[in-house]
Amino acid sequence: MLAGMIVVGMADLKVAKTPGALTTLGLGSCVGVALYDAKVKVGGLAHFMLPDSKQIQNNSNIAKFADTAIEQLIKDMERLGATRFNMKAKIAGGAQMFAFNATNDNLRIGDRNVEATLRLLKQYNIPLLARETGENFGRTVELYADDGRFVIKAVGRGTKTV
Repeated sequence: MLAGMIVVGMADLKVAKTPGALTTLGLGSCVGVALYDAKVKVGGLAHFMLPDSKQIQNNSNIAKFADTAIEQLIKDMERLGATRFNMKAKIAGGAQMFAFNATNDNLRIGDRNVEATLRLLKQYNIPLLARETGENFGRTVELYADDGRFVIKAVGRGTKTV
């Protein structure tokens, strides 16, 4: 991890220009969406908890939901000179952290978060270059604005760079 790494909390999003880097810790059922524009070397990272702000009454924190977090992340990156046409995405998280019968949709939060992310990226015409989602373990990710590297770490499972 770089000194000066920008930490993105849960239900949070941040953007950085090169040589900046972003990290978020503890992605369980939450999804970490990294967007990157290689042309201007601007990256953005969102750590959201739920798929859809329209399903929740108290939805004032836009970074908490896939739909509003991704939209805001795009806007914040555009303010730093990025263009949606050049953005690429990488995602991680969406785990099923607890063992139970996951036929109830309300209990499939990780799956629903990933499904919402994929739908929104398609809607915004942002190609997905890499994903590590699902399973039953948490992840920490890092996004480097200099080259778009997305580093995924999981306890007992090593480190993967995509």
